[in-house]
Amino acid sequence: MVVVGRVVRPHGLRGQVVIAPETDFGAERFAVGAKVWRSIGEGPGALTIAESHVRADRWVVAFEGVTSVESAEELRDAELRIPEDARMPLGADEYYLYDLVGCEVRTSAGVDVGRVQAVYTGAGGALLSIDRDGAEVLVPLVKAMCPVIDVAGKRIVVDPPEGLLEVNLPAPAAGDDGVGEAR
Repeated sequence: MVVVGRVVRPHGLRGQVVIAPETDFGAERFAVGAKVWRSIGEGPGALTIAESHVRADRWVVAFEGVTSVESAEELRDAELRIPEDARMPLGADEYYLYDLVGCEVRTSAGVDVGRVQAVYTGAGGALLSIDRDGAEVLVPLVKAMCPVIDVAGKRIVVDPPEGLLEVNLPAPAAGDDGVGEAR
């Protein structure tokens, strides 16, 4: 199952909820009649969408059988999921962000950077969170810095500006002049 949204809060008094989408295909995922599966409450269960509309950058949705603010409140913070095989097909050079988690990352010069542990999204775009020897390194997910993304091969080649990969590494121990073998 893959996450397509999260219930933020109830909306109104008739059981509607506000959903923060985690999909580029909101019109399909939150269409009337579509099914999603919740992750909390009485355990995983299918929910059928009875009404929906976009409000700002979120969806306001009514589910069949959820008719009061109290029953909507029980869905607060629920992850809404769909079966992985129901994902929308993508074109060439397109990928789902969660498919990048676990990819090995190397520089264009062949230096091992680490493994993608998460992908963060926000107003500034997506960032790869890379575990580099226990430290988190954030690399913007843009073509200029990530020229090669091979989801099938679970590898990403990065070409970061000087110093970006070292910014969160631990400082040298006291008495260590920093001279020595480079990483």
